[in-house]
Amino acid sequence: MAGFAVDRRMGEGVIGSLQLRRAVLLALGLLVVYGAVVYRLVDLQVLRHSELDQEARRNREREMLRQPRRGDILDVRGTLLATSVPVRTVCADPVLIGDYQVPVARALAPLLGVSALDLQMRLLPRVRQDPESGKWWTNRYVVLARQVPVETWERIQETMSSLDVGRDPGQMSARERRALQQMRRFGVFADPMEDQLRWYPNRNLAAHVLGHMALREVTVDGQVLLERRGGDGIERTLDPQLAGVHGWRVIETDSRRREVVRLRDQDVEPRDGWNVVLTLDAAIQNMLEQALAEAMEQHRPKNISGLVIRPQTGAILALANLPGFDPNAPGEAPAEARRNVTITDHMEPGSTFKVVVVGGALNDGVVSLEDVFDCERGRFLFGGRILHDHHPFERLTVEGIVTKSSNIGAAKIGLRLGEQRLYEYIRAFGFGARTGIPLPGEMPGYVPPVNRWYKVSIAQIPMGHGLAVTRLQMAMAMAAIANGGVLMQPKLVERLEDRQGRIVAAYQPVVVRRVLREESARALVQALKTVPTPEGTAPRAAVPGYTVAGKTGTAQKAEGDRGYIPGKYVSSFIGFLPADRPEVVIAVTLDEPQRGYYGGQVAGPVFRKVAERVMQYLGVPPDQPESIQTELAGVPGPSSSERPVVNRSGNRLN
Repeated sequence: MAGFAVDRRMGEGVIGSLQLRRAVLLALGLLVVYGAVVYRLVDLQVLRHSELDQEARRNREREMLRQPRRGDILDVRGTLLATSVPVRTVCADPVLIGDYQVPVARALAPLLGVSALDLQMRLLPRVRQDPESGKWWTNRYVVLARQVPVETWERIQETMSSLDVGRDPGQMSARERRALQQMRRFGVFADPMEDQLRWYPNRNLAAHVLGHMALREVTVDGQVLLERRGGDGIERTLDPQLAGVHGWRVIETDSRRREVVRLRDQDVEPRDGWNVVLTLDAAIQNMLEQALAEAMEQHRPKNISGLVIRPQTGAILALANLPGFDPNAPGEAPAEARRNVTITDHMEPGSTFKVVVVGGALNDGVVSLEDVFDCERGRFLFGGRILHDHHPFERLTVEGIVTKSSNIGAAKIGLRLGEQRLYEYIRAFGFGARTGIPLPGEMPGYVPPVNRWYKVSIAQIPMGHGLAVTRLQMAMAMAAIANGGVLMQPKLVERLEDRQGRIVAAYQPVVVRRVLREESARALVQALKTVPTPEGTAPRAAVPGYTVAGKTGTAQKAEGDRGYIPGKYVSSFIGFLPADRPEVVIAVTLDEPQRGYYGGQVAGPVFRKVAERVMQYLGVPPDQPESIQTELAGVPGPSSSERPVVNRSGNRLN
């Protein structure tokens, strides 16, 4: 019995020892687990708090730039030329779309203007692995279309809310009905990022002035973004003023990337862009473009351009080039049609340039309108070359030289004026320098310095040969004569306004310099009034009821080392009316006309057509009784006095 008791006590001791060890092991295990949990909590909440907090913010927060509304562009009378309309970026959640890709694609494809098959492929869920974290994720954000008008987006919402999926909801399970409801409400949504579409309601009207929009890289608060910014024209030149200032918004989104509005953090309003009011008059612009289009059809030139300018202020009432383009879809037109040839293309001006040498000589007093020059019966040997006239003139007054556009007469006036003074007048009229018009791409032209002139240059330059000008430069030079000898900077922007119509900035006319004394300019005008007459080179430019002053030009084109090309001409007429109190200067230029090429023949009638309409529109009273105006509608062809000739070296001299 004693032995049994001892064994029992020993058994109880062993059991107690085992229980103790188990308790200790359990406690140690719990301590390890607790320690691991504590470590994990410390790791998540302390050691990696910043990292995880940033990741969580990235998952739920979005910082969106709020795009300001781009300012409108208007003409001087308030006609809308360019505006911005709100648009949406339409997106979808492929997970919510589920198995309904086909009915959704069929319903939305006509509204979005895309292929139903392409839309269906984009609505398929795609599982991808993040190469950095190794995590797998399902795409829940797919862009279906950008720049969708608000009206279209509203139709999309209506379509989705009643979408027919080909199944009767009454035969679906409760879970399937909930999924269908979620798909209809949230499967297709609009990105909260604001967007806008630039719209030009008059399509091609003044396209080369307005320009168009293009994708450009911009930096906002250190972020490099691709945004639609001004790609050409006023849209580009005044892009900072039109674009406004970005705002921003910090939002929180749910798992479907929809904004939780009540958790919106920061919301800074953008500052809308300013409206730009141009000096253009849309009615006059339309008159000019219609007349150019008719001449384009009749004479088939490579291009044709026109300008209507207020000489006293330099304000441009119309500027047009054809062929043109629609700024709503600039990519559909070739680059050639988008180029503003009025300021980008160089040309030899031809006989229109004679106003510079005659004006300078009158201003220096080296000639008067009554002075007579021997025009050598159409052949004049100078500098080793024979210069020709288009008619064997013998003796002409200075006024007659302008009337008949005598090359030899202009050359002899240039010789009397002298190289240095001729060069100074050329530069004073603005040639060889940009005019300062607020449009991109303007070229300065080319005027060689006197030390680079050839011996014959002093005779050829007065004829408009041996230098390069732009069409705008030539028009502004004529405007200076109409303005009593004062050269103005071309003015294209009248003012800037905010959205409420308050003036932000107003632009005043800018005087560049006085080129001629007023009496010298008046004398030159007297000579220019004889050009659009039966005795002059542009009888077809005469406007019944008004005295017109102007000058023709027919310059043969040169192409690099090939020299002057037979059959290729730049034909022009630049004039103003009423001649003694000018309201407008009108310039018309045709590049390589195919049906006629004399300036008075092809450009003169276009001038007349534009001038008649503009005078009536502006309400300018006639300065002459119509009875004493020569009716020239039936005059056949150009007068012989404006026919161009080429000298022995092939140089176009008229």
